[in-house]
Amino acid sequence: MLHKLDIKAFFFNAKTDYLPYYKQFTFTLESEASVQELLARIQEANENFAYPQSNLVLKINSWVVEGTQTIGSLVQRLGTSWQIDPVSSYRANHGLCINDADFMQSFALLAPYAREEDAAFYKTLYALHYASRTELFVREYIGDAVLVLAHKMITEGSEHKESILKAITSAESGLLDCEYENGLFEAQDHSKAIAELKAMVTEDDTPSLCTKLMQRFCKEKTPPKRVAQTIKNLSEKQVAHYFAHASHDAMHARITEKGMKGIHFASANKLCGLGILKDNKVLAFKKAGAILLDAFDCGAEVLIVEDLDALEMFQKHFSAIEKTVGREMIGLELIWAEDFIAQISKS
Repeated sequence: MLHKLDIKAFFFNAKTDYLPYYKQFTFTLESEASVQELLARIQEANENFAYPQSNLVLKINSWVVEGTQTIGSLVQRLGTSWQIDPVSSYRANHGLCINDADFMQSFALLAPYAREEDAAFYKTLYALHYASRTELFVREYIGDAVLVLAHKMITEGSEHKESILKAITSAESGLLDCEYENGLFEAQDHSKAIAELKAMVTEDDTPSLCTKLMQRFCKEKTPPKRVAQTIKNLSEKQVAHYFAHASHDAMHARITEKGMKGIHFASANKLCGLGILKDNKVLAFKKAGAILLDAFDCGAEVLIVEDLDALEMFQKHFSAIEKTVGREMIGLELIWAEDFIAQISKS
């Protein structure tokens, strides 16, 4: 089957360009053709376009894609309008080619404890390293790949467990900054491995006997009963839905059924920093701010938040989030999904 693709391709040459730019192309390719074949076609059309000849990994519509991926599989999920970017725009030096020295620099943290097979395994995680969402907020982040390797080494019985854990937590931005999200087109879920690593690091933080006794005999204050929230003139406002890893379908149907103006924004399915709030507030606020700003800039007047804990984080730290991202979001109202449903059900 043939697919007509509308391509917006990234161009940049560190030797001649001050800023990157994009050029538009249209190509027709077979479903079975690979991304690498598409890139070759772009280069034929414009000799200034460049892409790696090895470790071919790039971003298409923000998803990390390998060069062997077929056109048909991408069209099925992404449609036929694509924006092609380097896997790390920050590290780009010529087109899609990047300075990837950081990949092996991260491995160097574990190299003293690694076997040959560990090094070989790590090299298979090249795409995963650059799919790390945390790196978008902290450039010094060591990457998800080295954390996956650390977990593998420890669970396979490495005698260097403590040294490995120290290496991945003492880095400028390491394990405790990781809130794992899949950024790969061919999805991988390493959240269990990351959670287990964090549990290993914090296992010494268990309460002492004295603390446990105090917790047992000291009465805890009963939290106040939550009062359902309502929003004035809700039916007249533009609403967006932040659902993270939940589903958007049911909420989309309700918004449509009520004839309300629904706003879609790219980061609606991303994590908001709740999982790292305790360990790195600034990073958590950056992640939360990116989501709130995305919804706000897309025109949302009301943001429906699926998860109550995420909503409470947004509300409690709203001013701090604004300060962290350097923007005010005047007029953006937040509401829990269940409160939203209850309110529109009465209208």
